[in-house]
Amino acid sequence: MNEKLIIIGTGPAGYTAAIYAARADLAPLVFTGNQIGGQLTTTTEIENFPGFPEGIMGPELMFNMSQQAEKFGARYAYEDVLSVYREECSGLFVVTTSGGAYKAQAVIVATGAKARYLGLPGEKELIGHGLTACATCDGAFYRDVPVCVVGGGDSACEEASFLTRFASKVYLIHRRDMLRASKAMQQRVLNDPKIEPVWNSTIAAYQTDESGELCSVTLQDTLTDEQRPLDVKCVFMAIGHSPNSAFLGDLVDVDGAGFIVRTNGGTATKTPGLFAAGDVADPVYRQAISAAGMGCWAAMEAERYLLSLE
Repeated sequence: MNEKLIIIGTGPAGYTAAIYAARADLAPLVFTGNQIGGQLTTTTEIENFPGFPEGIMGPELMFNMSQQAEKFGARYAYEDVLSVYREECSGLFVVTTSGGAYKAQAVIVATGAKARYLGLPGEKELIGHGLTACATCDGAFYRDVPVCVVGGGDSACEEASFLTRFASKVYLIHRRDMLRASKAMQQRVLNDPKIEPVWNSTIAAYQTDESGELCSVTLQDTLTDEQRPLDVKCVFMAIGHSPNSAFLGDLVDVDGAGFIVRTNGGTATKTPGLFAAGDVADPVYRQAISAAGMGCWAAMEAERYLLSLE
């Protein structure tokens, strides 16, 4: 059976797209992938999503969105999408998954982007417990304590500058002896008394307290291999993101980092009927609320596209 609309991904963008599409009687089929709920399921309390003055846990927010979409008629397939292509004869999209092949008139891609980490032992367990890739999301939890940012580009400098509003000290750890950020951003960071650059260094290990929360890191000099401890309560990773877009092949254009290029100021891609929403198409903001907004756009644009086919 051919579907009207398939949605790939179940973070804020995917679930919001599902809610809007379901309420438009499109009965979307949503592929969850192997991380149901996306990156927010690895976070703890979220304080900046509108409507929750006391905050809400990331997994709870995603579960609520899932239930809301299902209430209006969204259906879930708990499968990984392996590839997408378009049939020339029918114009339908063929979505190949770990469980088979499905056809649809339109597809919304909301597969997100994975923050890059260092690959050290215990990293996965520390995410949300002193290790994060989002200062905007988690900075306010670390008031009046020392933290560090790993990276040397504009994003790392922006994160470090933002964190000075909360942390007592911000260490900017970079594996080289000069930043890669723009000159204006470098000046702002290097002139801030609360930010201390740690040159030619990387993190070699994490240490936790008795409750499993990060309490310090081991720094390793990239020139001498000498190691030393650094007491910090949180590590903010700012070494880039990897968008989950490769499975789309040449159906989409991507930028140098792999983010899907949108063509109309909204969520359309270069392939008619294929839309992209959330972090997979957002190299700048990467927030839950902006992803949700893009999910709304994508569903409305998909609905208009489907109407044009009638």
